[in-house]
Amino acid sequence: MTDIDAWVWWLIGAVGLGIPLVLTAMPEFGMFAVGAVAAAVTAALGGGVVAQVLVFVIVSVALIAVVRPLANRHQRPQHRTGIDALKGRSAVVLERVDGGGGRIKLAGEIWSARALDADVSYEPGQSVDVVDIDGATAVVM
Repeated sequence: MTDIDAWVWWLIGAVGLGIPLVLTAMPEFGMFAVGAVAAAVTAALGGGVVAQVLVFVIVSVALIAVVRPLANRHQRPQHRTGIDALKGRSAVVLERVDGGGGRIKLAGEIWSARALDADVSYEPGQSVDVVDIDGATAVVM
């Protein structure tokens, strides 16, 4: 029976690391798999065990240190939902809005509203911005 070369073991390790990558969608496993492939190349070129392990560690850590921050910067922004999606939107005043209340049309719906500054009032037809939602009342300015 012949001994299996070290580079084959590294490739088996790379495949083994690729399985959890596919199952868990954790890219770190892919980076370790690339490190294992680099170690397999080192073994195939005649590098010793120490060189193989060093190449594996250096490549894996370098990928994690460089690729992860880049990937995190390029993720899609989270979509705001519910009340958070209404904050910052524009609305149209339907009934005079002041510190005591009023009505606006926000996102196609009629909402009760009050002015953020109690001394300011907004007249029908005027455009306002929603700065907060307090219960079922939009706070506008």
